[in-house]
Amino acid sequence: MRGFLEACFAEAGDDPGFIAKALGEVARARGMTALARETALGRDTLYKALSGEGNPSFSTILKVTRALGLKLTVAHA
Repeated sequence: MRGFLEACFAEAGDDPGFIAKALGEVARARGMTALARETALGRDTLYKALSGEGNPSFSTILKVTRALGLKLTVAHA
């Protein structure tokens, strides 16, 4: 999961939809129902936000990454 997401972040450039879709793929693999429960967000909300077509809020991205056992960090490019 980590390697997949690192590759997606590297490939995404300035496309936030690409990142959201990658998180959605990981979320579906882990189980969207469990993720919805852990984030206190509805399944439908998560599917839409992480479809690549949605526009998830930053708080949604943070909740999803935490629920997946990940954290966002800052590094020099």
